[in-house]
Amino acid sequence: MGLIGQSRIKSPWVLHFDCGSCNGCDIEILAALTPKFDAERFGIINIGDPKQADILVVTGPMNLRNFRVLKTLYEQMPDPKAVMAVGSCGCTGGIFFNCPNVLGGIDKAIPVDVYVPGCAARPEQIIDGFVLALKKLAEKSSEGGTKK
Repeated sequence: MGLIGQSRIKSPWVLHFDCGSCNGCDIEILAALTPKFDAERFGIINIGDPKQADILVVTGPMNLRNFRVLKTLYEQMPDPKAVMAVGSCGCTGGIFFNCPNVLGGIDKAIPVDVYVPGCAARPEQIIDGFVLALKKLAEKSSEGGTKK
């Protein structure tokens, strides 16, 4: 792994996307970034540009309206990348599973590396998910990236 690969592991940039959840998990993700839980100690920075992101964090159930948007965001991210599904809705569709427009979890659109279950997922669980995503990112970096 080269210098750039090592720096990406030590300072990952996170893109957060909400597929239409109740916003409980979104609030907990923001709580994980506050000084109380301090996810930034791992070098994690929340950004809004998929072309610079290393980890895609997704909340909410996959539905017909956001399927293409999420897939496009994923494709715009540079390799290697990791995807983290947060909350019951992101993992399986959650309480919205039987709604006519809901397809299920986000793995119906893109490959998921880390699942963080819960309704809403606690900040400690989300930080554990970040640590797992960093390990997956390190594995992918040592393999030379992922194929699309």
